[in-house]
Amino acid sequence: MLYPFKEIADIPVFDKITAHQLISHLKSNLNKLTTIEKNHRVVKIEKIDTTFTIDNTFSVKAIIIATGNGAFNPKKFPVKMATEAEEKVHYYIKDPKAFTNQHVGIFGGGDSALDWALELTKNCSVSLIHRRDNFRGLESNVEKLKGLKNVEILTPYLPKNAELDDNQLKIGLKKVGTDELIYKKFDQIIVAYGFRANNRFVKDWGVNLEDSHIKVESEMRTNIPGIYAVGDAVTYSGRVPIIGVGFGEAQIAINAIMRNLFPEKTLTIHSTSL
Repeated sequence: MLYPFKEIADIPVFDKITAHQLISHLKSNLNKLTTIEKNHRVVKIEKIDTTFTIDNTFSVKAIIIATGNGAFNPKKFPVKMATEAEEKVHYYIKDPKAFTNQHVGIFGGGDSALDWALELTKNCSVSLIHRRDNFRGLESNVEKLKGLKNVEILTPYLPKNAELDDNQLKIGLKKVGTDELIYKKFDQIIVAYGFRANNRFVKDWGVNLEDSHIKVESEMRTNIPGIYAVGDAVTYSGRVPIIGVGFGEAQIAINAIMRNLFPEKTLTIHSTSL
């Protein structure tokens, strides 16, 4: 959702694949026994005997929590401005081509800011503004941006004010540690200051957390029998937060669920049967 155009390089079989393409492949593999329920925020989970009831609507034998880093909200641009001006401030990019032939300001110094900057340079000019001289993101991406003619890098600057000027966003940038104030105009800006995210809502379901992640034991079990968790939502010693690992954790959880539901059967699990 956040980076549909970003190329991912840690999926086995694919040298590189965009996030959007990956989701399309995953959805196409769903069989007729799979039902997708959208726009439903789970509020209440109750367990009666061996069955879970979700929001008095769904009755299930087991649950896998795969909520990633959890519910999240972007860290807002720290400058007050008129509503008309705020319409030119973005926290997500779904279609980079919507910025074609525009001058875009990108605020941030992490991988997201660098990824967005590199993508947008294909169709528009970019100013990358960061509060420090050094970037947190990949140095190789910083060097790529420095080598592009349609990229301007402004460091160390912080935004101080913003207003609409001739249908552009005019932003005052204060150089850190000085009284210097410069003004730049942008057609649109993208704020990449990160997100505030957590999975603390699962505590309402009785699931234990360690910091903001779900604590799991072997077979991806939570503290509640029948509830499992996988992916970036979880924590355990030695976990590596990449998508390929999450896929493997899902298979471990499914295997455990099958053995729990059918203890009388000797299950021989092969990739084809999964």
